[in-house]
Amino acid sequence: MDLGSIGKAVKAVTGAPTLYQAARKAGASHADAADVMAASATALSVAAARNDGTPGRQNAMRHFIWQAYLAGRHGLEVAQAVAAAQEDGRNAPVDSRIDEQNNAVGQRYGVAQAAEIREGSMRAALDRLADVAAEKWEAGELVWIRGR
Repeated sequence: MDLGSIGKAVKAVTGAPTLYQAARKAGASHADAADVMAASATALSVAAARNDGTPGRQNAMRHFIWQAYLAGRHGLEVAQAVAAAQEDGRNAPVDSRIDEQNNAVGQRYGVAQAAEIREGSMRAALDRLADVAAEKWEAGELVWIRGR
């Protein structure tokens, strides 16, 4: 595991209470908020496993996968609340805008494909969403910060 992945894992763990509370405040039950947390961690590993080394691809796919799953399984309000909590207080406004764009693409897909996303296990749904994320990346629907 490289330092970037370790840093993301640490952020995921330390941000967990904030995301859990955001899900609860948006109306998620304790069990659903726990699923939100599990999906957050699993989306990170699913996106990492699909990483081909292209700058920005893993992060864009992770945000899409995560938010599509949350919107499809738990509703748009929960997905938006958790996404906002994730970005709250960050001091990288350009990075946050990129994440928000990819979150919105995922949320729209999740709402539109909710019946399919609700089928099967969380992992199966996230794996299917990773395939969709790769297609959306190739089509230019997911964005990233380009180096200068």
